[in-house]
Amino acid sequence: ENRKTRLEWVKNVSSVIHIPLTVGGGISTLEDIELVLNAGAKKISMNSAAVKNPDLIKQAARRFGKEKLTIAIDARRNKGMPSGFEIVVSGGTKPVGKDAVAWAKECENLGAGVILPTSMDGDGTQAGYDLEFTRAISEAVSLPVVASGGAGKLEHFYEGVIKGGAQILLAASVFHYRILSVKEVKSYLRAKGLQVDM
Repeated sequence: ENRKTRLEWVKNVSSVIHIPLTVGGGISTLEDIELVLNAGAKKISMNSAAVKNPDLIKQAARRFGKEKLTIAIDARRNKGMPSGFEIVVSGGTKPVGKDAVAWAKECENLGAGVILPTSMDGDGTQAGYDLEFTRAISEAVSLPVVASGGAGKLEHFYEGVIKGGAQILLAASVFHYRILSVKEVKSYLRAKGLQVDM
């Protein structure tokens, strides 16, 4: 709702960093995407809006290019789904009765550039990525996949790539609470023989 405030934030952040900035949360129209990109973001991330209106992915990919488009997929375990994972929206609070892996494939077909799956069962726990979920998505699509939700120690990052099949690693709590630094994680992964950008 506070679009002006957020756009100012995007402008301020993008003006002082030298890495690509992805902005998500509350993006539900082509106009939202355009405003955020014009404010300095390099990519946008959509979740609930894409689930509600899959055609938005196709329209956004056509207008802005798939490389600008990350589709976040939040899911919880549900044995009633073919893959065992059900999409949830609204910050992980509302199940929508849709299989997460099938949705990832659909997103790829619609024009997504990156898939960002987060297991809401593990998010914020620092107990490690949900490798089963990450692997299920990474094996289903040919797009870059982001391991997200639950990183708590150095080994978790390595496992996200080796066991989860992710090409990109996301973490929040370990960095916010200064449990680990980005530099430490990168050094660790390089020492384990992984190629690390920047």
